[in-house]
Amino acid sequence: MKQKSLPIPKAAPSRLQRELSASILEVIRADKLAPGARLAEVALAERLQVSRTPVRAALKLLASRRLVRPGASRGYFVADTMPPARKPPAKPVPADTDRLFLAIARDRRSGRLPVDVSERDLMQRYGATRPVVQRVLTKLAEVAAVQRKPGHGWRFQPIIADAAARDESYRYRILIEPAGLLEPGFHLDPSWAAEMRERHQETMKLPWNDTASIALYEMNAAFHEGLAAASGNRFLLVAVQQQNRLRRFANYDWTFGYERVLVNCREHLEILDRLEAGERETAAALLRSHLENASKLTRITDNPAYGRITNVRK
Repeated sequence: MKQKSLPIPKAAPSRLQRELSASILEVIRADKLAPGARLAEVALAERLQVSRTPVRAALKLLASRRLVRPGASRGYFVADTMPPARKPPAKPVPADTDRLFLAIARDRRSGRLPVDVSERDLMQRYGATRPVVQRVLTKLAEVAAVQRKPGHGWRFQPIIADAAARDESYRYRILIEPAGLLEPGFHLDPSWAAEMRERHQETMKLPWNDTASIALYEMNAAFHEGLAAASGNRFLLVAVQQQNRLRRFANYDWTFGYERVLVNCREHLEILDRLEAGERETAAALLRSHLENASKLTRITDNPAYGRITNVRK
């Protein structure tokens, strides 16, 4: 007699999904969002300083518990009724997490932090609690900056750590990224372009602080990777993704100021304008100029005589 197969149990939500779900509910309450209000993944990702993928997973988890509702075609919305706010257990303060995130990035870039570390190492070095360290490591793992070692500890991924390597990286990007816009299979996804435009415009409106540099870099990385993906050339996309991984720690610490943020965003938006108008050659020239200017400014700030005043990397 043929036996009935047992149903496969569903995987339990990850710790990150649970934390983000709670954070999304806090955002709904703090902003006093009305029932039916749209929960934009892009805005939530920037506010919680994670990528869209875990935000989408957290929204799906909330929808399964009927704490938010899915739209008829796509997206999620505030449910008609919200559960009463529970007094949450003590958890890392976002500001503490962001400060540790930047401290680790600076120390890795300078070589002060070794490649292999443990949670205890980081707790002792920075005087941080285990929940804060775990939260930072989770965020770093999300962007492939660290990887958990088999058995025990964490390993940082390779980075671009010296001026000569940064100069080579920019020359490499100048060679390949503008060329990608001229590929015969180039196709700009309108929904991606609209999302990028929204994220850049929102960044230009937000007040600037040091920890905003994390979300700024991830937005910039997404922009350059998106253009590479639109080229239709899979090898070009892999190359740009690799460059973004190598540059991540050197770019999280942006200290050039808000004016340079505005320049960066405006240049990106102008490239989008030209691409949407079908002017790919003009867009390629603008992208090349964009990268060349960043390269020149980077060489200035890498000069020991200049001192550590700014960080203008994109």
